[in-house]
Amino acid sequence: MTDKSLQSNSGNLTLTKTISNDYSNGHHSKIEARISLPTPKNDPGATRFTVAQAIVKILENLQIREAFGVSGGAMATVWGALSDSPVIDVIHCRHEGGAAFAATEAYFASNRPIVIFTTAGPGITNALTGLLAARDEGAKVILLSACTSAPQRGRWAIQETSSNSIPQGGIFTPGVLFNYATVLESPKQLPQLAKKLALGLSHPGGYVAHISIPTAIQTTLVEESLPNLELTPIVPAPSPETIQQAIKLLTEGPFAIWLGFGARGAAAQILELAEKTGAAVMCSPRAKGIFPENHPQFVGVTGLGGHESVSQYMQEYPPLRTLVLGTRLGEPTSFWSDSIVPSRGFVHVDIDPSVPGVSYPYAETFPVVSDIAAFVSALLKNWPDNSHSKKEILFPNPEEGQIEPAQSDLVRPQVLMQAIQRIIVEGSDAVVLAESGNSFTWATHLLRFSQPLRYRVSTGVGSMGHNVTGVIGAAWGRQGKAVAIVGDGAMLMNSEVSTAVKYQIPAVWLVLNDGCYNMCRQGMSLLGLNGDANLPFTDFALMASAVGAKGIRIEKESDLEAALREAMAATSPVVVDIAIDRHCLAPSKGRNKGLIAQGIKSNPKKQDHQVSFPLV
Repeated sequence: MTDKSLQSNSGNLTLTKTISNDYSNGHHSKIEARISLPTPKNDPGATRFTVAQAIVKILENLQIREAFGVSGGAMATVWGALSDSPVIDVIHCRHEGGAAFAATEAYFASNRPIVIFTTAGPGITNALTGLLAARDEGAKVILLSACTSAPQRGRWAIQETSSNSIPQGGIFTPGVLFNYATVLESPKQLPQLAKKLALGLSHPGGYVAHISIPTAIQTTLVEESLPNLELTPIVPAPSPETIQQAIKLLTEGPFAIWLGFGARGAAAQILELAEKTGAAVMCSPRAKGIFPENHPQFVGVTGLGGHESVSQYMQEYPPLRTLVLGTRLGEPTSFWSDSIVPSRGFVHVDIDPSVPGVSYPYAETFPVVSDIAAFVSALLKNWPDNSHSKKEILFPNPEEGQIEPAQSDLVRPQVLMQAIQRIIVEGSDAVVLAESGNSFTWATHLLRFSQPLRYRVSTGVGSMGHNVTGVIGAAWGRQGKAVAIVGDGAMLMNSEVSTAVKYQIPAVWLVLNDGCYNMCRQGMSLLGLNGDANLPFTDFALMASAVGAKGIRIEKESDLEAALREAMAATSPVVVDIAIDRHCLAPSKGRNKGLIAQGIKSNPKKQDHQVSFPLV
């Protein structure tokens, strides 16, 4: 439990917070936020606050402790107010997209809402892909941007941000990108804005907001007091009738448990349920580690980079139903494969009522709208005592990766993953992030985690550059080591190594340097299609040194262990440039079948090979 109060010299500002930092219960922490700002109109001697300062005080009370962004003249006052905050750390990044990805991963590492700040015009548009990822991943982030003041709109202002120069719908209004968005045209909007943000952040799941502040408004003095707020996070729980119906369905025959990232706050309860019922457990790529991957009941990862053991389980021990917890069952998780649908369908639990039954609309589905921890806890409390009838089954477990004989002196990805497993996964508590592309499939397929929230990948948006930059947010948010497994193409696209150097963030980049966009190169070749995905040679160790980080170059497998240990021992940022054998095919058999099902034609002579290719 942390308690902190701040009081201004004049006594006009009181900030009180009470927040539990025990996140094991799935975001059930109580939050109390009391805001008393700023100056009563009848007290001319009291301290006056600008709009920018008032917004920062609101953010402080919403438990925001980090702001990632890029500065600019149009938002200088907001940037200054953030920098003056006694409790918010400002991390000045090199690109707004990198700042947004870093903020997303900082949220998952800290379980606190994060601010992103940008200037007007291109500052906003540069951040949009990262914000789209934040929305899709379920992060809680608030974008603070600048925009052109009303008297200057339509007069060709520098970086003009108005209906004359940038789309308004969906950027400055709620929609697909933002849960809440507004332009703050007057200080009188601040009380409503404070309540909107607080209520939005108290809801379960993600929340992405955008507050755009015209340059002239930022310095306007605030005369209205802000409301006092006392909030407890909203936790949707199932009704007793829902629990009884779920138990009835699940006890009619053998069932499996399919985990998604939304179940990350219920790891202990899920382990208890699995061991009590003897159910097999599988998970999506984002959910690796929620259920220990070394547990005998774990049958593997589904979807992209997943395991053949899941198919083997479904064939040898087909469940009557599957209990789906916190996953949308989208393409990266399921490939929409019919073979993974049980004969009687799903009991599908999610906090979002629009999720159950959508990916498999033809399958019988009993939908439950609930927090996963609340649901599983209620299930355990009411589960009948049938432990004596539980069958002990020797389930198939994830296959070990076969290492092909070396064809050159270059590093085979399978050998690299073995070293990462031994030195980083088992030898440290670092968070591991895998970038889109072959990095994703190699890491998802071969690494094994036994704790939740130690592995992060982006699936739905899957933007290149997400974890190349997200790694600094993960390291900052957890105040510890974070390691990104990335491709050379992603590393060239969007990097925040310089930011890590500035703040001495203990991030490590493991660059799979094979001189190409190898997922695309392998995929096009095996589909019998043409496309040049090659890249000029890049010395990433030299590039790291050029911006002040430590650079290590690995050209043979015998150097792997020493280099990884050196990188993990460092307290400052390290880039490990690894010469990878591009001819080792990434483990993407399931993706091949998914592409063919969507109409992608493959070369008949090569259908037996794996196809590694980006999402379409």
